[in-house]
Order: sequence, then C-alpha cells, then structure tokens
Amino acid sequence: MSRKLRIGIVGLGFGAEFIPIYQAHPEAELVAVCQRSEDQLNRVADHFGVERRYTSLESMLDDDSIDAIHINSPIGVHAEQSVRALEAGKHVACTVPMATSLEDIARIVDAQRRSGRHYMMMETAVYTREFLYARELLETGKLGRIQFLRGAHMQEMAGWPAYWRELPPMHYATHAVSPLLALAGAEADRVVCFGSGRVRRDDGSGGPPFAVQTALFQLRDSDLAMEVTRSLYDVAREYVESFDVYGSLMSYEWQQLEREDPVVFVGEEGERVTVPDFAHLLPEEIQEFTRHGVYDAGDNAHLSFVQGSGHGGSHPHLAHEFITAVLDDRPPFPDVFTSANWTAAGIAAHESSITGRDVRLPDYRGAIRV
Repeated sequence: MSRKLRIGIVGLGFGAEFIPIYQAHPEAELVAVCQRSEDQLNRVADHFGVERRYTSLESMLDDDSIDAIHINSPIGVHAEQSVRALEAGKHVACTVPMATSLEDIARIVDAQRRSGRHYMMMETAVYTREFLYARELLETGKLGRIQFLRGAHMQEMAGWPAYWRELPPMHYATHAVSPLLALAGAEADRVVCFGSGRVRRDDGSGGPPFAVQTALFQLRDSDLAMEVTRSLYDVAREYVESFDVYGSLMSYEWQQLEREDPVVFVGEEGERVTVPDFAHLLPEEIQEFTRHGVYDAGDNAHLSFVQGSGHGGSHPHLAHEFITAVLDDRPPFPDVFTSANWTAAGIAAHESSITGRDVRLPDYRGAIRV
C-alpha cells in the first residue's frame, strides 16, 4: 500500500504556488486549503479543484484527516500559527521567517519538542539550483576548505503589504544567512551588526531605523566567520539573494546582474559557469516545477518571481523534503533547531545594530523552556 502525507495549506497568496506540487507528488495528498477571504479561497480552490475549504486555522486544525499544515500567512502570525498547529498534533512547514522575536522562536522549539511532530522552515535559499551547485562543489572536494562566506538579500519592497514597512531588514535575513551556514555546516554563535542610511518617511509614518544592515558573524565551534547584508527600501540595486563562498582551492561568486552567470575562481583565474538544474533529484512527477510555477508569468506574476526568478527552482525540493522527512520520521532540513538558529541570527544582528554591542545567539538545543 502506498503511503501518503495528507496536507493542508494556510494562506493562498504565495502559498498557492505549492498546491499543484503537492497534488502531483506521489507521496502526498493536498486535502484542504485555508484563507480568511472567502472570495480568494473559492477562486484558488476552484482553479485547482480542492473541495475542502476553511476560512479559519482553528477549523482546519480540527480536521483529523490532515497530517500536516503548510503555513504561508503574513509574517506576524507565523509563530502563533506554528505553535497552535504543533499543539494540535500536526506536522508543520512554515514559510520564512520562523518568527520575529527570540522568545517566539523558543515557543516554537518547545512546542515541537512537546508534540513530537516535525517542524520545517521552508527556506528557499538552501534548495535553489545555485545552492545545490555550490554544495556539490563542496561535497566533491573542488572547493577545498571553506575560508570565508558572504551573503546578501537586497530588495525594494514598495508595493508589498504595508506591514513590511515596519520590518527591520535583519528580521527577514534568512535568505542571506541560511546558505552560508548550510555550506559551513555550523550555526551562528555571535554577531556584531551596523545600520546604515535611512528609509524615507515622507508621510510621517514609522519604519525601520536603517535602510541597510550589515553584520559579521562568528560561527559556533568553527574557525569561520561570515558577512551578511540586508536591505528592504530606498537602496538602488537590482533584487538579489546572493551568496559567495571562498575556498582554499576554488571560490564561487554570485553574478552582479540576474541575466549573467556566476563566476568560479581557481586561484586568480575566473570563468563564468552555467548552473545546471537539479530536477533529477526529485520524483519525476514534480520535476517540471523547478522551471515554472503558478506565479511566474503574465498577469499571475508574483513579485517573488518577477524580482527573484522564482526562488531558483526551490519549491518542489522544499515540498519533497518536507513530505519525505515526515513519512520517514526523520528531522527535515532545516529542522526546528536549525530553523531557529537561522532566524535568530538576523534578530540578534538587529539587536546589535541598535545597542552597539556584539550579541550572542541563544542555543535552542539546550533545555526546554516553558
């Protein structure tokens, strides 16, 4: 008898991108969708032929036929919805960031431990074709020993929902932080961060204290350091979620423009390389989704695709990892502790930029907090 993970999706903006992936995956069943707006709920559910529909998370959590919840709600409710879903006995996949406070991260870690269910932050940056290529260079020994890492996420958020205007750049830093820590195989331990510039407040409204935040991290139980830069508004730069990795034998640098190819250096000699697709790592039924999705063209174009080229083909890889981790009863990548560290890195960096002091990150693998 074939096994199936029965999934419900909460949030049908960006979340709708995952509906056809789960529907096509041979080991998943998309059972239900949830959206507060009934018009949006019915429009999306009708389009994809999803019969079971909810306008509240509570109703979805009461559905015993659902094994796992994929949360794609606004950032401010990620923590609360994740905790509630875990306490309801559901496995949880949640879009980034995990939370926006160290305390809420701890709540999710504690809820995961108490429930025994799996939690995975759906971080696109560690499943892009660019990351998978760099990881292959590392695993085959071509990079040699990693000596330093650098990441950046620079994005103009004009036109996005209003709550983004209040968000400090480093509170949404996981796209820049995660590929560095994943390649290093280590966690962030300590950070010093500086803010730079100002965000326009022409209407007198509030906003983040800095236009740009840049941080230096020391890694835990490692001789490595890394640099991360993040901006959200008022910086003239093409959208970029980039990482550079400098090895003893080879280095990989992100391209300056999206239409260009990245550069690989061997010694002082550099050449542009075409990064391959990694669809072959996936079940055949979902391989097509590394190259196209719901919101990647025409009137359906979602800003994450227009500005970020569809997150580098990562969505089917994320879905596949979550499904197989739960069915195999193994920690997903990233698991709850890794997700916590990747998210806490940016929150601690913001604190450092405000206080002017270096900040040590919590160790969420320690004693359970209640």
